[in-house]
Amino acid sequence: MTNLAPTDIGIIGAGNIGGTLARRLVELGHRVTIANSRGPETLSELVAELGPNATAGTVTEAAEAGEFVIVSVPLKAYRDIPVAPLAGKVVIDTNNYYWERDGRIASLDSDEATVSGLLQAHLPESKVAKGFNNIAAASILTDGTPAGTPGRRALSTASDFDDAAALVADLFDDLGFDAVVIGGLDESWRAERDQPAYVTPQNREELLANLARAERLLAA
Repeated sequence: MTNLAPTDIGIIGAGNIGGTLARRLVELGHRVTIANSRGPETLSELVAELGPNATAGTVTEAAEAGEFVIVSVPLKAYRDIPVAPLAGKVVIDTNNYYWERDGRIASLDSDEATVSGLLQAHLPESKVAKGFNNIAAASILTDGTPAGTPGRRALSTASDFDDAAALVADLFDDLGFDAVVIGGLDESWRAERDQPAYVTPQNREELLANLARAERLLAA
């Protein structure tokens, strides 16, 4: 029994996290339209492997197709996400700030902003929720267990919208993970890079403790 009925889901970004989520979501019966920055023709092998419930599209097509949309692009490219097709939709942001890849972003270095807060500001009519940023891609396929399993791994989400956080929590459960809602996007940094909750396999109680231990870290 899953929380989410078969759903049309858009995925923008076909790297480790985006591609892995596409695979798992198709296995659960969802219909996925996946896009990357290089064009749908570069995804032909992936969608052939995933089967008839997977379609390659442009970024705009993926944004339009999804009842909700997962954004999994490098942070430096977040301004390239189309705004209008995502209006009114839940957008799940998987991102972390890697300044070595993304370049320095002053508002993040000064702790004045959060990664997902930047995407929310770019998508003012969408409901952004943090999700899947504190798990390695391969673990999405291997670490999920049925609800009630002792020590079940937990993942965190954060959003300024309760319904968006609830959707991510349901999705976590369907994929085999307990959910912890941190709070609003202003608290989403607690599960990001260099924090105790980042990537570490942890159950719900351990995740709650690690989130509480988090400290904002000014860039070195």
